Amino acid sequence: AGTKTLSGAGATFPAPFYIEVAKQYGDAEGIHVSYGGVGSGAGQRNLAETTVDFGGTDEFLSDEKIAKAMPMPIIHIPTCIGGIVIAYNLEGIEELRLTPEVISGIYTGRITEWSDPAIRELNPTVTLPDQRVIPIYRTDGSGTTFVFSSYMSKVDSVWREELGATKTLDIKVGNAAKGVAGVISSTPGAIGYIGSEYSMALGIPAAAIRNRSGHFIAPTMESISLSANLSDFPDDTRVMIADSPDPDAYPISTMTWLIVYKEQSYGHRSLESARLLQDFLYYIVGEETHEAARRTHYASLPPLALEKARAVIASMTYQGKPLSEP
Repeated sequence: AGTKTLSGAGATFPAPFYIEVAKQYGDAEGIHVSYGGVGSGAGQRNLAETTVDFGGTDEFLSDEKIAKAMPMPIIHIPTCIGGIVIAYNLEGIEELRLTPEVISGIYTGRITEWSDPAIRELNPTVTLPDQRVIPIYRTDGSGTTFVFSSYMSKVDSVWREELGATKTLDIKVGNAAKGVAGVISSTPGAIGYIGSEYSMALGIPAAAIRNRSGHFIAPTMESISLSANLSDFPDDTRVMIADSPDPDAYPISTMTWLIVYKEQSYGHRSLESARLLQDFLYYIVGEETHEAARRTHYASLPPLALEKARAVIASMTYQGKPLSEP
């Protein structure tokens, strides 16, 4: 990276927010920041290969995976909160209730029709069509898939045994796609998991999901953000917030992270480049980006998470010495 440019790649889930913030930062500081939404797995590989300054991931990396996949220790900076919504395409139906058990039944091929009794029972006031259910899922190694499948594995035993928590699902029914939101929009009877920001921006209906408290909660910025109000937030910020105990929280919510090398003097990087990256990271978790998060349909981090994120950024070093804070 040059001293006047920064590049990143990774998760598609937060891409609209990162692109908006990059433009905002560039306008304010005269620095060009690029971000490519290529998927969490690709973002992790790009950082491992040191072809980008920062990676984006919806799946935090364990110590074991960092040791195996990364040439040097990395740190995780949470940036915003979003939801994984269950979007669908049913003409004239704007409200739908689903449970994890029904979602599991659809993706394992046990529920094949929208008029199935299990769906009708949850939606007694909705006229469901005699129409085939077409589940859509991601083809690439995806952090969105990992968050969704991790939640499903936690709350549904059938899913846990047959599909598991993974970045790439082995689905025997439905259609695989890279642009899931577009396929759902163009396929009558389709259902699939997508980031809440795409559902909200494109106006694709999303189901209310039964949470741990037994409440059916629709995905909104308010219900999604409630998931991150944790009393015990880890210092390294690596925590899943799905299946919140808050009775009003949307259950399939997640933070997303930028990952960078803690020691920045690798390769031929200059101290100026390292400080530029740190400044951008401080900016993305600063008050200046709260409005950008709202415009792109994400929730900002709660105060405790912001405090931990800034402490992680402050831990960055160059030749073993702390980088100066902006």
